[in-house]
Amino acid sequence: MTKKKVLIILYYWPPAGGPGVQRWLKFVKYLPEFNIEPIVYCPSNPNYPIIDKSLKDEIPNGITVISQPIQEPYRFAKLLSKKSYKSISSGVIPKRKRQSLVERLMLFVRGNFFVPDARKNWVNPSVAFLSDYINKNVIDTIITTGPPHSLHLIGLHLKQSLNIKWVADFRDPWTTIGYHKSLKLMNFAKKKHIQLEQKVLNTVDEIIVTSNHTKNEFSLKSKQPIKVITNGYDNNSVAINSKDDKFTISHIGSLLSERNPLVLWEVLSELVSENQLFANAFQLSFIGVVSDAIINTVKSFGLINHLNILGYVNHDKAIEFQKKSQLLLLIEIDSEDTKAIIPGKLFEYMISETPIIAVGPKDSDVETIITESNTGSYFLYSEKEKLKIKVLSYFEDFKNGPLKSNPVGLQKYSRRNLTEKLSDILHQLYS
Repeated sequence: MTKKKVLIILYYWPPAGGPGVQRWLKFVKYLPEFNIEPIVYCPSNPNYPIIDKSLKDEIPNGITVISQPIQEPYRFAKLLSKKSYKSISSGVIPKRKRQSLVERLMLFVRGNFFVPDARKNWVNPSVAFLSDYINKNVIDTIITTGPPHSLHLIGLHLKQSLNIKWVADFRDPWTTIGYHKSLKLMNFAKKKHIQLEQKVLNTVDEIIVTSNHTKNEFSLKSKQPIKVITNGYDNNSVAINSKDDKFTISHIGSLLSERNPLVLWEVLSELVSENQLFANAFQLSFIGVVSDAIINTVKSFGLINHLNILGYVNHDKAIEFQKKSQLLLLIEIDSEDTKAIIPGKLFEYMISETPIIAVGPKDSDVETIITESNTGSYFLYSEKEKLKIKVLSYFEDFKNGPLKSNPVGLQKYSRRNLTEKLSDILHQLYS
């Protein structure tokens, strides 16, 4: 049987690092098993804030990858401040009170001159190139994935001009995503975002989201079919000889300025002061991009001697840290807007067999997944005593041997099973 072709329009592709690239790298890996031939379209000269060359080895053999140059005028912002540019591009936005004049200017320009985002200049050249490619290669289905949400505008134009089937994948919400409020949007820019979002949501044939909260939000804005396909995990070959000797609590991935759980730092500070054995054994590790505001806050709680800052590491190394740590931290901003956010690293955390301590808003999708999978404990920002008791309980268990979780029901989050859900959607569109 001839495989059905699907064109996947994306920005993040190896050697891009970070969680954004993992989702579609894995879909592309498994789609051929379900009689679908993926064709990847990405920029030939991207400006990725994080590079992980090891991910290039995971691109399946025989996959067609086509590309076109992209003009990214926002990259000139690095001339103003290389450090601020890299930080903001990575999603680490300083708190309003701590923003420098340059940072405020960069955010204002990014928010109001580049709607919906700094990749907007890639839309028209991509539409022109892909219109020709689609016709020559007899492709009847495209997928766009964002952010950046400007890629959905490529899908919108192709849908309108070629009348092809179009699936839009939202890894994060659009107008309700947390950092949206930090972009210093003027009224005209806010209205334009809403208009573009509405047009995309009501023109697309199928909407895919990563959480139930986003599905509920979009269902109020669109009558088009909406399916939830979460992020997930893939089997890995990373092995460790043993867990850390220390009581290592690790956060892996980016830590934004607003993602700063004072309640947790206070708990850890008190335990260090009150319990000498805890103080001797405890280590707090940050692996990934971390804002200066968070590092300074942790230091202000007297934890400097327990802090281990390792910066960004490649994917395999990140998995190694997950497995070697005694506890893994998952932190989300305490906001209504973040209930829908399910970080991609959650699922790799879950299969590491390392218990998770998560702090976030009430009734989040993350809380549901952690509870149902028996992979850790979830706490609200107001639950200081409950959190302290649990950390101390984990420490008491640690004294008897390395900590280990006992997950249940994880198979539905495997990348292969999630790809099968995607293939069902695509085959239904074909029919």
